[in-house]
Formats: sequence, structure tokens, C-alpha cells
Amino acid sequence: MTVKIRMSRGGRKKQPFYSIVVADQRMPRDGRFIEKLGYYDPMNKDKETCMKWNTDRVNYWLETGAQPSGRIAKFIIEQKLGSDKVRAKLQGRITERVNAVQGRLAAEKAKIAAEEKAAADAAAAEAAAAEAPAETPAEA
Repeated sequence: MTVKIRMSRGGRKKQPFYSIVVADQRMPRDGRFIEKLGYYDPMNKDKETCMKWNTDRVNYWLETGAQPSGRIAKFIIEQKLGSDKVRAKLQGRITERVNAVQGRLAAEKAKIAAEEKAAADAAAAEAAAAEAPAETPAEA
């Protein structure tokens, strides 16, 4: 059983409110959870009150091996929770994800550049063929 620290969505349409929970990864996003650790309210503009969680319990779950989701990992780093070892591991995971996304972006840019170059070469070849005098078949 793999345990994750993640957000469970609540609230109304276009007014999200998230509970920060510990849940088995096989459970649905808004389904059964083991423990509620706090909440996150993205609609609240005040940085201090938009998120509240029990730091002792978060640290406990991190130390027992619970894996935070990407957004929760960013929250942990921003709040400077957990031991230095846990923070370093989370920072490494975030860096890996950023590098992977940047690699995919670079590959897409290279692919687009290659397609544009091929299209430009084809257009140049077509223009050169149009400028060349047409050969007439020799009369027999």
C-alpha cells in the first residue's frame, strides 16, 4: 500500500476548496482518506490564511514514507516543513520534473524547426523547378 499526501477537492463550481489529506493512492481523489491534515483555499487572497495544516502530522507522514503530490511538495518547500533530508529529496523530485518538461519542450521546438526547414527547402526546390525552362520533347 502506497500512501500519498494530496489534495481532495471540495467547494462549488468555480470556487474550489481543497482538503489536504493522507490517502491510499488507489482511492479516488475525493474518496476515502486516512487522515485530514489541513486545508487550502485558493480563492482566499491572504497568503497567511489561505492554507492551514498540522505541521507535526505532515512531518510524521513524510517520515513514515508518505509521498506528497507535486503541489503538496511545493507547499512543503515553501513552508520549509520536514527535515532537511525530506526537503532535499522533494527539491530533487521537483527539479527532475522541471528538467523533464524542459527536455520535452526543447524536443518539440527542434521538431517544429526541422519541419519549417523542410517546408522552406521544398518551397525553394519548387520555385527553382518553376524558374527552369521547360524541356520540350524532341520531335522525331
